Amino acid sequence: MKTKIWLALVALYIVWGSTYLAIRFTVETIPPFLSAGLRFLIAGAILFAWRRMAGDAAPTRKQWVSAAIVGIALLLCSNGVLSWAEQRVPSGIASLIMSTIPLWLVLFEAFRPGGMKPSWRAIIGLLIGFGGVFLLIGPAEFSGKATTQFDTLGTIALLFAALMWSLGSIYSKHADMPKSSLMGTGAEMLTGAAALLIVSAGSGEFNGFRFADVSMRSWLGLAFLVAIGSLVGFVSYGWLLQNAPISLVSTYPYVNPVVAVFLGSWFASESLTPRILLAAMIIIGSVVFINSERRPVSKTEVEEANEAISA
Repeated sequence: MKTKIWLALVALYIVWGSTYLAIRFTVETIPPFLSAGLRFLIAGAILFAWRRMAGDAAPTRKQWVSAAIVGIALLLCSNGVLSWAEQRVPSGIASLIMSTIPLWLVLFEAFRPGGMKPSWRAIIGLLIGFGGVFLLIGPAEFSGKATTQFDTLGTIALLFAALMWSLGSIYSKHADMPKSSLMGTGAEMLTGAAALLIVSAGSGEFNGFRFADVSMRSWLGLAFLVAIGSLVGFVSYGWLLQNAPISLVSTYPYVNPVVAVFLGSWFASESLTPRILLAAMIIIGSVVFINSERRPVSKTEVEEANEAISA
């Protein structure tokens, strides 16, 4: 089990860091909510059909409701909004704003009835990581003195997306979901895709849109998001939420920005400076610091940690 957890974490660290650039390329010629809806419709249909053929039971009516709540929170209100915001905000900056997710996760989990309380070590690690993110962004970004400045509406949208991802993740961990995490993820994708396509139609994204006008780079970005971002990334995340402590799962957004910033620099000519490299080391150091914690701080966390590291 310990090996599986670390493999799933590596998938999140690397794969989801690369999805920010893929989203940027995709929304160049495919409307954001439509592209996200197509992404999760295809991936969800593949997962659902695969698990049904493998013998997994179909979700009950109550489980479909839970899956819809999670799908709307994670895929519409978070990923869909992220896709929309990347029309206005560079992929590296978007990943940095989304890296506030661990703070929301730990905060919501601490105040949830029966939730696990973070240790001082975990809190310090999260603060160190946030400090690295702040260094990566730099005060000049907020004062308007830097060459890359925040788009206000895009920034607000990204903060909302981070908030909704955290709420959806906390709800998912304790909701009535299918026993198979893969079946649950497939149901979340299908319901989330339905919500995304409804919003896409309602917002007028279909008006004047033609698939013939989509660039090859956008098609490749969408294919990557379906095959790697969804079928590998979301499957890993859904499995981790059911099998690993939330404090461990919540570390992935600190590595994702590092991956996103480097890929944005290499493939999209986004800024890469010594300050960014220093911040990257701080962020990765915070992840190591949090993950090196050995002693959970509550009965609930003890049980989860024991299950996570058992052979």
